Amino acid sequence: MDEKQQDTTTRDRAEEGSAQTMDQDIPEGAVEIPVEIVSSEEPEEQAAPAPEEAAAPEAAEESAAAAEQARAGEQTEAQGEDQEAAAQEADQEAAKPSYEELETQVSNLQAAMEALRTATEEQLRDVRMRNLAELENFKKRLNREHSEHLKYAAENVMKDLIPSLDNLELAILYGPKDEACQSLLQGVEMTSKLLLEAVGRHGLERIGKEGDTFDPALHEAIGTESRDDLPSDSIARVMQSGYSLQGRLLRPAKVMVNKR
Repeated sequence: MDEKQQDTTTRDRAEEGSAQTMDQDIPEGAVEIPVEIVSSEEPEEQAAPAPEEAAAPEAAEESAAAAEQARAGEQTEAQGEDQEAAAQEADQEAAKPSYEELETQVSNLQAAMEALRTATEEQLRDVRMRNLAELENFKKRLNREHSEHLKYAAENVMKDLIPSLDNLELAILYGPKDEACQSLLQGVEMTSKLLLEAVGRHGLERIGKEGDTFDPALHEAIGTESRDDLPSDSIARVMQSGYSLQGRLLRPAKVMVNKR
């Protein structure tokens, strides 16, 4: 028997009891008190669960679903990390060169090192040869400067002796005109000769003689003369002798140029 049938039977019994009580004689003066029969079982409406109790299973189900989703998300994330790690490992494996590539790289490196060594040796050889050439040129230049210094070391002394040579030359040139100087003239000529020989040993030479071809680089023309016994553009007369030291002109000769 279900609950509805039990409730119906209980109400029927209660109504029958109430009717029997009403049929009994009520004493005079007694007060009738209405009696309400309450069933031990609650009505169907009261037996319905409370909203909080009804919502509790739904919240539990939602929590379980959220937990399940969270676990699924964690699993998905873990799978993604695993896949990413696997992809990185695959990329690393793919990036590793093969044995043949390593051999090729080693060969190229050895060839580059050999070329660099050869180039370095050639550069060092060139630098060494260039330094040796510069050193040799420096030695030659130093020797040349030293030789020139020694060669022309007496230049100032020779320049100071030139006026004395000029005076001796004038004495020899005009001495024969005076008879009183004839005996002295021989000594002057001898002195001039010995002095010229002494300075000649140090490279001093007299420039300018009658009959030599006129050279503007060695002679200074101060006038012209006409002599039939000499060719044209030659030295007709030397007014003042010039001097050179080891080929370097110290003083040009002052001459008269023959013009016919």
